[in-house]
Amino acid sequence: MAAVATCGSVAASTGSAVATASKSNVTSFQRRGPRASVTNDSGPRLVSIAGTRPSVRNGQLLVSTGLPALDQLLGGGLAVGTVLLIEEDKYNIYSPLLFKYFLAEGIVNGHTLLVASAKEDPANILQELPAPLLDDKCKKEFDEDVYNHKTPESNIKMKIAWRYQLLPKMEIGPVSSSRFGHYYDASKRMPQELIEASNWHGFFLPEKISSTLKVEPCSLTPGYTKLLQFIQNIIYEEGFDGSNPQKKQRNILRIGIQNLGSPLWGDDICCAENGGNSHSLTKFLYVLRGLLRTSLSACIITMPTHLIQNKAIIARVTTLSDVVVGLESFIGSERETNPLYKDYHGLIHIRQIPRLNNLICDESDVKDLAFKLKRKLFTIEVDFIS
Repeated sequence: MAAVATCGSVAASTGSAVATASKSNVTSFQRRGPRASVTNDSGPRLVSIAGTRPSVRNGQLLVSTGLPALDQLLGGGLAVGTVLLIEEDKYNIYSPLLFKYFLAEGIVNGHTLLVASAKEDPANILQELPAPLLDDKCKKEFDEDVYNHKTPESNIKMKIAWRYQLLPKMEIGPVSSSRFGHYYDASKRMPQELIEASNWHGFFLPEKISSTLKVEPCSLTPGYTKLLQFIQNIIYEEGFDGSNPQKKQRNILRIGIQNLGSPLWGDDICCAENGGNSHSLTKFLYVLRGLLRTSLSACIITMPTHLIQNKAIIARVTTLSDVVVGLESFIGSERETNPLYKDYHGLIHIRQIPRLNNLICDESDVKDLAFKLKRKLFTIEVDFIS
């Protein structure tokens, strides 16, 4: 009986405590340790860099490729510390557009650029970047270009532009430069004041090496060696290296390398199946990935893979790249006159998507992708019938 009475008293005291807590609207849960304060600036915070966002799938920091439709296909964007390889189309007409969109996105977000080329002066490449659509004044022209190119047949067979299908309606039109991913007018050039205000570094191969310089077989070509040294110096000197954090506000380094592997870089893989520099390109990519993995940088490379004689080299290059996107132009092919493809300029192939902090990659189920260069816009479209 004493035990029963004791239990009853405990139950009564517990009931009174609950009643008291309910009256004062105070929970009975007691937090251990100091309460986190909203105004406390000493706690850890996520890295906040303009033009970036963390991936909801693997926590990796992402940057935009300059094409919101391509960002969606890659799982939200291009991860910082990775290499995006663009397989050039046969006549190298459309791959330079993706290259310039990537650089233009960096300028709009205030990122540092490193532009490397053996064909064009980097200063001239920057002068040809497309103009961003940042304000509401451009929205009318933007919508007109979209709707003027829609035909009844295309509405039946195709769902136009991944950006309209996958993104919220509030993000369809041009907005401020603070957003992730922008739209660009391919018919106009970027304002000169934006280019002059940007921080960029150029690597023009003819100005860096002598044409009479010789190199031993099976080692890096002089062009690759100079470029790796140039990239390494920029990463370390400007604080993009993760082991030596930036003293000022943190920023992203966007690296663009044009026509890598072509004879202009001193490589012979496009000239002979078993050339003397057959391992030079793969060694370059191996070292480049090591530099990117420990730095706040992202790289885009365009490569004429259709000219490489040894197909085994293409397989190794694909393995050493994180993301591989191939462009197939209809120019000069049978598909150019095929009525099924009359509204499009080529196909886009997502050959490889990285597996970062994951066992599987975020790969789209849609494989039939086509691209179209309109008067102002470069769009990626998907065919659900084929």
